[in-house]
Amino acid sequence: MAKLLIVDDEFRIRELIKKYAEYEGHKADEAEDGEQAVLKCKNNTYDLIILDIMMPKMDGFEAAAAIRKFSSTPIIMLSAKGEEYDRLSGFEVGVDDYVVKPFSPKELMMRVGAVLRRAGSSQNEENKNQFVYQGLVVDFSARVVTVDGERANMTPREYELLFYMVHNKGLALTREQLISKVWGYDFFGDDRTLDTHIKLLRKSLGPYAGLIVTLRGVGYRFEV
Repeated sequence: MAKLLIVDDEFRIRELIKKYAEYEGHKADEAEDGEQAVLKCKNNTYDLIILDIMMPKMDGFEAAAAIRKFSSTPIIMLSAKGEEYDRLSGFEVGVDDYVVKPFSPKELMMRVGAVLRRAGSSQNEENKNQFVYQGLVVDFSARVVTVDGERANMTPREYELLFYMVHNKGLALTREQLISKVWGYDFFGDDRTLDTHIKLLRKSLGPYAGLIVTLRGVGYRFEV
């Protein structure tokens, strides 16, 4: 079962897609324009977005581009337009598939299933090298951390500290454990060095600083 966001300014189309989506066992949320869709994507987690192009306030292209700044959720774009230019524009902003109106709801659900399967396979592969939580992406292979689409500038020690904590997320990590694993057994500093780096790391993580939880008298835990 997947959670879908259906975005279209026409109520009857939203209801039609929702009906078929729920019949397929999915949950469905709705937005009536691009601005509302972007806001909902910031405050909720979806498995797939069905997005119309022609909408007031913010059209589908603008909404898709805005969503792609902080989310990699698959997007299927709907449009009455079938020209190659429109399809290319959609793919350029990161759309995964394109369905032209009028469309068959059954075919749309088949495309939803296909995109979800592709996304699932891709995510399983990426999970080996990436940690993703909302707008926080930690790429272990590339040694890159992005916060809501912006690359975080960290020192090598901050990277090592974050990577170790993420790999051990949910576990209580003692000060001694963190120092020995990140700085090495021959480290001659004290706990204040660790605390300073934690403070800097939290600053680098911005809105996700709270994921690093202080365990008084013990150490820290990376908690999602």
